[in-house]
Amino acid sequence: MGRRRRRTGDDWKVLAQACTALLERVPELVDEHLRELHAYEPAYGRILPYDQHWQEAREAMRIGIEMISAPRNSPRRDLEHADEMGRRRAAQGMPLDLVVHAYRHAGHLVWDALIEGAGADAAQLAALMQSATIVWSAVDAQADTASEAYRAAELELRRRTDEQLQALLDALLQGRRSPELVSRAAAGLDLPEQGRYAVVVLRYDRREEREPFHRQVRGEGVRFLWRMGADGELGVVALAGDTGLDALSELLDGRCPGPGGISPVVVGLTELGRARRLAELALRTCPSGSREIVRLDRRLAGALVVGQPEMASLLVSDVLGGLLELDPADRAVLLETLDAWLDCEGSAGRAAGRLYCHRNTVFNRLRRLEQLTSRSLSRPRDLTEMTLALDAFRLTAPGGPV
Repeated sequence: MGRRRRRTGDDWKVLAQACTALLERVPELVDEHLRELHAYEPAYGRILPYDQHWQEAREAMRIGIEMISAPRNSPRRDLEHADEMGRRRAAQGMPLDLVVHAYRHAGHLVWDALIEGAGADAAQLAALMQSATIVWSAVDAQADTASEAYRAAELELRRRTDEQLQALLDALLQGRRSPELVSRAAAGLDLPEQGRYAVVVLRYDRREEREPFHRQVRGEGVRFLWRMGADGELGVVALAGDTGLDALSELLDGRCPGPGGISPVVVGLTELGRARRLAELALRTCPSGSREIVRLDRRLAGALVVGQPEMASLLVSDVLGGLLELDPADRAVLLETLDAWLDCEGSAGRAAGRLYCHRNTVFNRLRRLEQLTSRSLSRPRDLTEMTLALDAFRLTAPGGPV
């Protein structure tokens, strides 16, 4: 086998002359390029107007041919152009594989045309073959540069789109209800304007190292859209079919280390602002240290209390005034007994079991409560006042709700 001939200055001159001659054929090559691209994939024609594509392809091919034979230290105008085209194609929505295919197809056309131009001249063909690496390295570099620019632009476009969609969701949660906003949000977020929704508000200590909550919860019949905040997360829940709050509560229970509130079901994106306020109100009914995720419809009495702090203060002072003068430990025992008795639906025996004491002890404590409050637990109105006062004390006293 003969030794492979090294590329010389004469080879470069042959390549330069061939490229100069080829520049005159660029319009012809571009016609062939686009014809074959459209035959390969009609999407090229659907994405780009023909005239625009032709002009851009001509410019890219001209710059590419000029750079093949340019001095080694010349600025890489071909790569600058490839970077620009990669970003432009991403914005136009052309798939990346079609962008790369177009660059490689143009490279094949240029190389075939160079070889064709040499004709039967063996010396010229030999010189061009010595330059093959230069030609294909240039094509590969252009395709790689366009690909990198495309991916960077795609990420930026996706980030901007996500920000725009999050802004739409935030606007709905803030209570904005204009028809244009609702329509844009429905289309962008792929949500029905008149669907069934709930809002979940979660709180947790940011010092706890934990995976974001929205990565942990999935379920049939529900779709979550989460917003991260400084001290928690807020989720819009789209409820499919007959999925209700029971299923949602079961799905959320035990999966979040902090307290949370769930709004009632609302109909329509225009109601998300109200649902957020109701979910926040439900959250406020969680006492300090709670890890529960509670539904507003199960905490209406507590919600009334925390929603009217001035009235809650009056209720505590008027109903529990005598209790407030007791030693804190003694007061805590009496209030704990009342709470247990209420949870046990008025059963002293069950309350005694929960409190690890005798049922007569429960009766004695309840009678003492009645004396200190001047209320009777057997009278419905008095019982209602004492229940609300107990909630108000737990939720509005120092160290109360979050």
